[in-house]
Amino acid sequence: MSLVPEIDYGTPASQSETMVTLTIDGRQITVPEGTSIMRASMEAGIQVPKLCATDMVDAFGSCRLCLVEIEGRNGTPASCTTPVASGLVVHTQTGRLKDIRRGVMELYISDHPLDCLTCAANGDCELQDMAGAVGLRDVRYGYEGDNHVKARNNGDINLKWMPKDESNPYFTYDPSKCIVCSRCVRACEEVQGTFALTIEGRGFGSRVSPGMHESFIDSECVSCGACVQACPTATLTEKSVISIGQPEHSVVTTCAYCGVGCSFKAEMRGEELVRMVPWKDGQANRGHSCVKGRFAYGYSTHKDRILNPMVREKVTDPWREVSWDEAFAHIATEFKRLQYQYGRDSIGGITSSRCTNEETYLVQKLVRAGFGNNNVDTCARVCHSPTGYGLGQTFGTSAGTQNFDSVEHSDVVVVIGANPTDGHPVFGSRLKKRLRQGAKLIVIDPRRIDLVRTPHVEASYHLPLKPGTNVAMLTALAHVIVTEGLFDETFIRERCDWSEFEDWAAFVAELQHSPEETEKYTGVPADLVRGAARLYAKGGNGAIYYGLGVTEHSQGSTTVMAIANLAMATGNIGRPGVGVNPLRGQNNVQGSCDMGSFPHELTGYRHISDDATREVFEKLWGVKLNNEPGLRITNMLDAAVDGTFKGIYIQGEDILQSDPDTKHVAAGLAAMECVVVHDLFLNETANYAHVFLPGSTFLEKDGTFTNAERRINRVRKVMTPRNGYADWEVTQKMAQAMGLGWNYTHPSEIMDEIAATTPTFALVSYDYLEKMGSVQWPCNEKLPLGSPIMHVDGFVRGKGKFIRTEYVPTDERTGPRFPLLLTTGRILSQYNVGAQTRRTENVVWHAEDRLEIHPHDAEQRGIRDGDWIRLSSRSGDTTLRALITDRVAPGVVYTTFHHPDTQANVITTDYTDWATNCPEYKVTAVQVSPSNGPSQWQVEYDEQARQSRRIAGKMEAAE
Repeated sequence: MSLVPEIDYGTPASQSETMVTLTIDGRQITVPEGTSIMRASMEAGIQVPKLCATDMVDAFGSCRLCLVEIEGRNGTPASCTTPVASGLVVHTQTGRLKDIRRGVMELYISDHPLDCLTCAANGDCELQDMAGAVGLRDVRYGYEGDNHVKARNNGDINLKWMPKDESNPYFTYDPSKCIVCSRCVRACEEVQGTFALTIEGRGFGSRVSPGMHESFIDSECVSCGACVQACPTATLTEKSVISIGQPEHSVVTTCAYCGVGCSFKAEMRGEELVRMVPWKDGQANRGHSCVKGRFAYGYSTHKDRILNPMVREKVTDPWREVSWDEAFAHIATEFKRLQYQYGRDSIGGITSSRCTNEETYLVQKLVRAGFGNNNVDTCARVCHSPTGYGLGQTFGTSAGTQNFDSVEHSDVVVVIGANPTDGHPVFGSRLKKRLRQGAKLIVIDPRRIDLVRTPHVEASYHLPLKPGTNVAMLTALAHVIVTEGLFDETFIRERCDWSEFEDWAAFVAELQHSPEETEKYTGVPADLVRGAARLYAKGGNGAIYYGLGVTEHSQGSTTVMAIANLAMATGNIGRPGVGVNPLRGQNNVQGSCDMGSFPHELTGYRHISDDATREVFEKLWGVKLNNEPGLRITNMLDAAVDGTFKGIYIQGEDILQSDPDTKHVAAGLAAMECVVVHDLFLNETANYAHVFLPGSTFLEKDGTFTNAERRINRVRKVMTPRNGYADWEVTQKMAQAMGLGWNYTHPSEIMDEIAATTPTFALVSYDYLEKMGSVQWPCNEKLPLGSPIMHVDGFVRGKGKFIRTEYVPTDERTGPRFPLLLTTGRILSQYNVGAQTRRTENVVWHAEDRLEIHPHDAEQRGIRDGDWIRLSSRSGDTTLRALITDRVAPGVVYTTFHHPDTQANVITTDYTDWATNCPEYKVTAVQVSPSNGPSQWQVEYDEQARQSRRIAGKMEAAE
């Protein structure tokens, strides 16, 4: 094995379709117009020396190493900034060029430490490589005099020297090794879009500075790693490389955090992971990353990880470690007992959106073929199930319409109920880049997210609506589009049902849906709504991106349909730059839905009641399938409290922390007689478990993830599972213990079965993914290359369906006891319930959940920034510290849910979406008051959790 090679072409590729032919070093080369001479040379296999150039950022032309000679032109132009032209004759190696390059390198080396043998970048240093490439053998200028290398010059303090900055937990900044090539600064600006770095000083005094001469940790740096990746020397170096050494082989795999699905090279020494480097050929991330995917992989070797199966009779007992065989036998015995005693429908399972497609497929297969019922559900129930319903009704398929590249063609972008820079940061960076190029932005969110105003980006409209009024807002936008004649009649007549459009248009045109009327409950001025509607309808290619702020409402499904109505009415479907794009929360939440994790659907979103669909699986599995939909997660918990649901297998989900109304979830779990938790750590749900099966990380398995753009990406095993088995093997062994004759030997065989039973996956196989890199479903004989854009020539359902979207206020209302509205969300450095990221250095940025509260509301309650406060609702109460900010409007408070000691979901209610039972996390009536300690519930919960995590034979850590 070796390192996966990547070619750095020096400058980005040109998108021109016009071709130009020139001659470089005697070779004729044809490249797109606008290509740099440097890139053209590299494409021909001719490497021009460079230091300031890299193909992740635009050409800069400062290092003067890449000079060339062009016949008929004077001087020696920089090849990185000089575009090709027809008929040019270029020379990259002449005696004159050699002398210039050696002279330039002498200057660089004269102000650089000569510690190559002990330097962390030894073997991976472009400065070292270029010194060899230009034939540098001597430095005539010496190493004395002014420099940035030595702390003292002739005994005097050297004011140009700066100590190493080790404040960031993941990388170091050593100014003495900086050659001021500006690659890190440009990567921060052009790739990430944070503008956290700059060049301070002038001339010889120039140096890279985070912010205004701050440390990295105190600056605006978001630790995406783009600067480290761009650095050609050891100036910016991963601490893992410093401690372990240079990697010796790498494997391309897929990140296991958010729904962007970034491709990475896992760079290894033996079975030790040295670093994760974003892969340039990754079609979702295009070589970029965020702090989680790039650096937050340490949880895989964290001391909290459980590596042996454990069993206990009662949840008050300590855990006892057992063999795998004993654990599987215990589960099989208990599940069979429960079904014999309470009936076939008394047990069920929950699939994981963090596990692979193959593993998820096996869990739903186990429930249907092994348990004999359809009591299977997934975390999408509590996040994007309304997406599946709403887009299925309007378009005919339960997924987004575009690939991420599409945003590069957008002219107007609507972001509603999403915070891409925190929740989907790599896509957020791509979006910011498009906005800096001139695209317009409309943000619909109760909170002033970063995108509303960030460096070189400002939203044209921010519509800070009252939580719970999404449907009213979208219908008001539609009112303007219809009544002002801004709809695309040609598109509608060709692609949609015209009579349904007429009915919908008459509905939205009613006066009660005008911006002036809806302002009474959305709180958004009518003129802003009208301006935003006109911009979206007439601003060119209009794309809508939305998140959980849309779906996690009592009218989540209605809101998704309202979004689809807007896109169809304006003709913004079926081409690059437009579309309806749900930003999925977890790495494989799209895949878990695709794999038949819902109780009413088999793979590919085909209803369980369809005889022909069931017959396909019955023949292959050799069992008779139940044609009745099973229980959803919420139904399972209700049935458990009622005494009819007694056992559950939960793979890779922490429903006690992530699901709403924590007290109800705890009551449901406590009422069950056999709760099997399959995870990496003793999570909160495991407090009520009777069996714990240790899971494997994404680094320890083969499989596939499907991201938010329907892209099926390979996950590749880079190390042996520390627990002994990949998760698919655990589920298979459980099935075998229950009498099922499964004998898969590799996940590729599971994917072959998925393809054989699922029309949208018909051509997908591991061999095909190796050939294609990745594909977006549908991928079948009709669409062998996959489907980057959906609904190009027509909707999956035939004609697009317009549906009336009547605004129905939520039953969750504010009043004298609970006068504020709580909404929840995520933060950049943490992920979901925090089980992974809390076990990494990311806690430096978010060590606790805080409650954002407006200064006016805080002052009324005598609350200062950082004070402990009590957050109360009709469901329960908790305590956390206040963060006073005007990001939220008066009357609205906001918090994250990453830390179990806060347990924000003890506050949320049991109200759900009318169509899918997706919980209404985003609207909870609350009161905020000063507090001097944890709530009684927190005290009791903490004690119960502490008791539950005892393991027989293991010493507890001292408090």
